[in-house]
Amino acid sequence: MLEALKILEVIIAILLIFMILIQSKNVSLNLATMGGGMGTVSKRGAEKVLHNSTVVLGVLFIVNSLALFVLQ
Repeated sequence: MLEALKILEVIIAILLIFMILIQSKNVSLNLATMGGGMGTVSKRGAEKVLHNSTVVLGVLFIVNSLALFVLQ
């Protein structure tokens, strides 16, 4: 059981890294440009699927890490 969780941890980590790296690079976190009149921007299509997959993989990674911590 412990070995399976360790292998699953590595697989989830690799998938999570891959999902983060293939996401769009042109997203700016500059607060000055995110000012007035822009409104809300919603994700659509493949971008939404990538975002949701990244969130799910992140949650799975945390849960698996906690399970490994408890079982050891």
